[in-house]
Amino acid sequence: MKDRLFFENAYFIIGTSYAGKSTMVKELAKKHGGVACEENYHDNYPGEHEAKEFPCLTYTRDLKDWHDFIRRSPQEYKAWIDGAKKECEILELRMLPDICNQGKQVFVDTNIGIETLRSIAPKHHVVVMLADPQIAIHRFFDRPDPEKQFLYRLIMEEPDPEKAMENYRKGLELICSQESYDELLHSGFPVVFRDENRTIGQTLALVEAAFGL
Repeated sequence: MKDRLFFENAYFIIGTSYAGKSTMVKELAKKHGGVACEENYHDNYPGEHEAKEFPCLTYTRDLKDWHDFIRRSPQEYKAWIDGAKKECEILELRMLPDICNQGKQVFVDTNIGIETLRSIAPKHHVVVMLADPQIAIHRFFDRPDPEKQFLYRLIMEEPDPEKAMENYRKGLELICSQESYDELLHSGFPVVFRDENRTIGQTLALVEAAFGL
């Protein structure tokens, strides 16, 4: 395929939250002198997004009251996440040709879907990293990420914070479902499981082996 030539030097990591994808992308780029396309690197896409083409990505940009973000039903939250991933894929596919043309290996923490990855990259250029879905559900607000802590404050400001938190966690449960986990597990790509007993270096070695580096 013509598009495949664009990504011969790109290595993609997909998987669940808290599996170590961002860490591996940074470590791989550092060790191999490559380019790290870290989580949400598509935020650096130049220019404004049109709401008609990117309704999910522009949702927060055009949001009047952020409390509406956390008040959505679990089903609405999941639909937004699924839509945003598809829109991120569009942006990534627009950005990657120029990134890959820098002449370096490119390591990507990606939103690109499984089927698309099968068509744009050699099989050994995709690795799945998996963590127990319950980690993302119950430790979502444990990280010091400004975005997560902002959402936590919004939930605590609600008239019934406990109910608001329960609603938000139900959305996380839909997103981090066993079905989604199994789809990644059985994608046909090499899988690296989260293991608290491994060092970063040991995990890096596993990912390198899966990539054939």
